[in-house]
Amino acid sequence: MEISPLAGKPAPPALLVNVPKLVAAYYTGVPDPSVPGQRVAFGTSGHRGSSFETSFNEWHVLAISQAICEYRAGQGINGPLYIGIDTHALSQPAFDSALEVLAANGVETMIAAGGEYTPTPGISHAILGYNRARTTGLADGIVITPSHNPPDNGGFKYNPPNGGPADTGVTGWIQNRANALLEGGLKGVKRMPLAQARTAATTHGHDYLNAYVSDLANIVDFDVIRGAGVHLGVDPLGGAGVHYWAPIAERYKLDLTVVSEEVDPQFAFMTVDWDGQIRMDPSSSYAMQRLIGLKDQYDVAFACDTDHDRHGIVTRSGGLMEPNHYLSVLIDYLFQHRPQWNKQAAIGKTVVSTTMIDRVAKRLGRQLFEVPVGFKWFVDGLFDGSLGFGGEESAGAAFLRRDGAVWTTDKDGIVPALLSAEITARRGRNPGELYRDLVQELGEVVADRVEAPATSEQKTALAQLSPKQVQSTELAGEKIDSVLDHAPGNQAPIGGIKVTAASGWFAARPSGTEDIYKIYAESFKDKAHLRLILQQAQKIVDTALAQH
Repeated sequence: MEISPLAGKPAPPALLVNVPKLVAAYYTGVPDPSVPGQRVAFGTSGHRGSSFETSFNEWHVLAISQAICEYRAGQGINGPLYIGIDTHALSQPAFDSALEVLAANGVETMIAAGGEYTPTPGISHAILGYNRARTTGLADGIVITPSHNPPDNGGFKYNPPNGGPADTGVTGWIQNRANALLEGGLKGVKRMPLAQARTAATTHGHDYLNAYVSDLANIVDFDVIRGAGVHLGVDPLGGAGVHYWAPIAERYKLDLTVVSEEVDPQFAFMTVDWDGQIRMDPSSSYAMQRLIGLKDQYDVAFACDTDHDRHGIVTRSGGLMEPNHYLSVLIDYLFQHRPQWNKQAAIGKTVVSTTMIDRVAKRLGRQLFEVPVGFKWFVDGLFDGSLGFGGEESAGAAFLRRDGAVWTTDKDGIVPALLSAEITARRGRNPGELYRDLVQELGEVVADRVEAPATSEQKTALAQLSPKQVQSTELAGEKIDSVLDHAPGNQAPIGGIKVTAASGWFAARPSGTEDIYKIYAESFKDKAHLRLILQQAQKIVDTALAQH
């Protein structure tokens, strides 16, 4: 993985997106459905792209919105639709386009009061809150966000009545219908002028912020945080939760400093990520330089990405924690401090998450539920309480309420951030120190992840990698125990392969949201052994890519 010379440094002016040109391209571009990159394509988290590349613009949003309206009608989903946006430059234009279609289709639409930004977990929380004890007239939602992707990106995601990311059956239907509408020149898209849509009888304001904030005490123990006087810092990274943190601090009387409330669609305040792009990734040390520089001022500090569905934890003892390390600590803590949870509640992880979670689960006596990448695989378990935790190595997680009932079925970055304060308060030590305790007790796990550019053809080739393409019988000098292309927990295809041996493993798969592929690897020995695993993994990937 080649690290850019700009990585970790303030973004130079030449790197900043031209917002007026970006927005103009949103309205003027016309996608060509015969070009694969200009069609609607739902990855692991909805449709994403840039108006500069004609992969995310008004045509896409109008087509997807109409397809969602038709899907709802076909499924008998006739309750309110909760919609929210993040702070990316394309999010507001996409919201406007979507509202024109939703209103024209007569959909009861709940928009944020005062035009406030809405974190992804706020939408899931609202859907589940409305649907509780209902069997008809169910609500669903739309989240307009490309998550932590660069500033020129837009994103559009549908959440059905279970509150979580739609599964492939749903997104496949919406994607196919949207592309048919594109091919037909948007004929069949119902639409009304924006001013009319905003004042339509079906458009209603909703206070997402207070509904979410007032319920947080049912998932986080604020009494213990307040009692310990833990000094906290948060960097919203200019994201959708930027105005949530001060009300959280005020309501629960926390010693919490918001590092910055700046919102800038260029994200000029960010330090540049590993590849020379601006990316609001709270798990990247390159992107998190501002908060890392302040680590000694707080007992524990945290950040969230642009739609606040991912978290990053910064400690005095070790700076920014690896997401896998913090998730391991979280699981270990929660399953010992949530006595009302179902005693059979399992621990959900993706196939590329750390083996340390397996070890923690075994020590806790809890079942492990290992699934492909994509939060949609955790939705049912979180909804019915059979999963106490669902998480992925990219710093996304969700948990049950303290009483064992469902909280959200989509990733929530705010809650794990606040739980780092609860852990620090109750244990008297920060999560970084507690991870070191896990290592002493359960053994060291050394990990790395390689990312590299990949074309859509190469990504397809990687996704179709099969066990028979792995000719080797050894991994870094050890006998290969298994080569998987389906996840052990639910037997769903992982869209790549995972190769395991006694002292380590690797997995290779294309990104579902960016034009890159990823190789994940862990060694239970040392860094030299990890390098051998990665070298062998790269050879297998190179061989697969060379065929395309």
